[in-house]
Amino acid sequence: MSAENSVMVYIQQSGGKAAEVSLELVSKARELADKLKAEVSAAIFGEKVEGEVKRLASFGADRVYLVEDPRLKYYTPVPYSKLMIRVVSEKKPQIVLYGATTEGRDLAPRVASNLKVGLTADCTDLQIGDHVQKETEYKDILYQIRPAFGGNIIATIVSPEKKPQMATVREGVMRLAQSDASRKAETVRITAGLGAEDFPSEVINQIMEAKTVNLKGAQIIVSGGMGVGSKDNFALIRELAQTLGAEVGASRAAVDQGFIGKEHQVGQTGTTVRPKLYIACGISGAIQHRAGMDASARIIAINSDPEAPIFSIAHYGIVGDLNEVIPRIIKAYKARV
Repeated sequence: MSAENSVMVYIQQSGGKAAEVSLELVSKARELADKLKAEVSAAIFGEKVEGEVKRLASFGADRVYLVEDPRLKYYTPVPYSKLMIRVVSEKKPQIVLYGATTEGRDLAPRVASNLKVGLTADCTDLQIGDHVQKETEYKDILYQIRPAFGGNIIATIVSPEKKPQMATVREGVMRLAQSDASRKAETVRITAGLGAEDFPSEVINQIMEAKTVNLKGAQIIVSGGMGVGSKDNFALIRELAQTLGAEVGASRAAVDQGFIGKEHQVGQTGTTVRPKLYIACGISGAIQHRAGMDASARIIAINSDPEAPIFSIAHYGIVGDLNEVIPRIIKAYKARV
């Protein structure tokens, strides 16, 4: 297959290691490319990043465009934009995907603007389909799906008239495929060709702060919503989470009310999670929240409203006051361990 028939992923890296969101996108690109009968390509720039080629191949990449240069150790807009524009212009992929991270949100618009193509930001799903526009039928184009109007609706956006079709995709919304170490990828080395004028800024040092909340990696999550009632009452959610060895999550409404920090937010505008057990306490179950946790293996909902939408996706539902139900759960669990 030619490079022009590919789904390309920009690989974000730190310390020479590909970001997890990039691996999620390679997994999704493999799915899209299989439908298009195309290949998956990846573009990675950095100081010492060749070691990631095998890893990218294991998740589905067929070809990796590699630029190594000590000056590319850290992301800066000008050289990275110049390299990505060159790779996309020369290789002509039909789709290009970026993680909707701080870096991806900075790089993707620069590339799209230079190439004068469309870009859909913060997608939560990607599909391949057909589209009819002004009596013209477009086959096998990218459906770029994302929340709109504050998350109140889900919009499907298409940009069929120009290639490549470009999108940034939120972290965690694409399922990471099972890696296959037997897969191989062609490595295409590209000379940086960058001069001093391409480095108007320099990163002197990078300070990494460890995450205090790891919702994506949690096996059990206990989340609270507006039904918790107050910031002080969230102590009960934390107590249940501590008892079960779980992470604490929250709905957007609870975060907006200041009950808990945004780093705990689950949903379309927060973190998408897939734990083995998700306990929703006082969460009504608006579509924006359900979209971020409905892939959980088991869902328990506790709500005083028997008509709450959360019960439509819960495997087990408890109708009652969480201030009475949660202490009973804690007591029963401690009695069995």
